[in-house]
Order: sequence, then structure tokens, then C-alpha cells
Amino acid sequence: MNTIPAKTIITRKKDDSWFGTDYNMNIYKGCCHGCIYCDSRSDCYQIDDFDTVRSKEHAIEIIREELRKKAKTGVIGTGSMSDPYNPFEKHYEYTRQALGLLDRNHFGVSIATKSDLIVRDIDILTRIKEHSPVICKITVTSCNDDISQKIEPAVCVSSKRLAAVKKLTDAGIFTGILMMPILPLITDDPHNILEIISFAKESGARFIYPFFGLSLRNGQREYYYQKLDQLFPDQKLKQFYSNTYGLSYQCNSLRAKELWELFTKECDRHGILYKMKDIIHAYKSPYDYEQITFPF
Repeated sequence: MNTIPAKTIITRKKDDSWFGTDYNMNIYKGCCHGCIYCDSRSDCYQIDDFDTVRSKEHAIEIIREELRKKAKTGVIGTGSMSDPYNPFEKHYEYTRQALGLLDRNHFGVSIATKSDLIVRDIDILTRIKEHSPVICKITVTSCNDDISQKIEPAVCVSSKRLAAVKKLTDAGIFTGILMMPILPLITDDPHNILEIISFAKESGARFIYPFFGLSLRNGQREYYYQKLDQLFPDQKLKQFYSNTYGLSYQCNSLRAKELWELFTKECDRHGILYKMKDIIHAYKSPYDYEQITFPF
């Protein structure tokens, strides 16, 4: 795996509206999971060779120093632009080492991933949970392993991700599902939504956060259309997307309203959270969490 230079890794966020995170931390750049819909491939992010994973030079040393200098603790999010549990992580363990630093410096963590490798770090997540908020978000877009393998080809199938949710929740880690994106004409059918909710309930997921559609920007749109032609050659999906959405950034499912009503009714029935404010409150409230200011 190649490396790229870095001056900083932990950056302060403008607000904490996205799952209550105060900082972002991306140790890797690029992602090799090959998800056909990934927005991070868009031109606006200027990530060359997006499918090639590179680590940031001296990442652990930089993180150690940045944490030491932070005047306030908080929840550090990882997984926003690249998956922290890509295949290289199994060997290099940069994410695991970073979690150890968060634990020692009393920071919380918010993790987003599609990989079941996250269960390897249950021991550290449990330690962090003793003093700070922890939330794990596992992406599941289809209840069908064959479909998930098509649209997310280089990552474990949905059933393995749901098994990871169960292992995390059994360990007492606040864990739920990112049900996004839901792809028009591919995964936006009621059966898929109901099955994901059912599996989430069985696995102990505390929440599901959905988006009934996907985003398409320059660079990513062309890549997505190319994959539609390769994977679904007989369904004329490219023509549907082009005629329906044109150059729109947000491509909502034509069933979005119907699916939202079905989704909320079923989540309410099972006691699964789905509103952002409720999710944030649920994982942070046990701590009466306030950032700690260290005297210097």
C-alpha cells in the first residue's frame, strides 16, 4: 500500500448535526470496496485513483500529537470519505491504533463502515464506551446478498454485515444501520425495506438511518451509468436515470414517499430509532455528555 503526505488528520467540524460528531478523522484516502454508487468518487473531491487505497504518512504519530493538543474532547467520526476498515487495515491496523489513542485521551468515536472487520476492535470500543460515547454505523442497502455483491463488489455481503451488527450490539456497543443509498429501480422496493428492518430487529440494531435515493455528481454519474450498463444490461436503467433525473444532484426514488411511510411505521412498531436527533440523544445521553476542557 502506498502512502501520501499529511500535515493534519483530525479536523474540527462546523457543526455536530451528523450523528453528533465534533471532529473528522480519515487515516486512509481512496477506497477499494468498489461500490457503484459512491459519492466520494465525484470530481468535486479531487481524489485521483479513487479505487486505490493509500494511507497517510506518519498517521498514528500525527493523531497522537493532535489529540494531545486538543483543548476539548469530543466525538471523532471516521469513515466519511474512505472506509476505515478496508482490506489493508487487517494487516496494518492503523484504525485500531487510532482507536487506542482515542481511548487513552478520552475521546468518543463514531464509525461508519461496510466491513465486518470492525468486530475485531470490540475490545477497544468497549473501553472507549466506559468513558465516552460510541456509535457504530454499518451500511446495508439490500437484504439480498446477490444484489449487495453486485453493487458493492469488494466488501462482505449484507448478511455478514448484519452479523457484525449483532456481535457489536451483543457487546453493548450502540450500533445501527445506514440504509443508504436506496437505488431507484434496483433496491427501492417495499420488500427490501421490510426485510432490512426485520434483519435489523433480529440483530439488535438500535437505529436505521435511510436515504431513499442517491446522489449523482460529475465524475460519479458517468461511473454509475457505466456500471448500470455492465451489471443490468437488459433493464435500460441508464436511460431511466437520464430521462428521470437529468443532471440533478439528488435522485430520489419515485417511491420515496411510499417507502418513508412504510419504513417509519415498521420502525415505530419495532422500537427502532430513525430520527437523527433521537439517535444522537440515545447514544450520548447516558454520559450527560459535555466536552471536557483540559487546563494547560
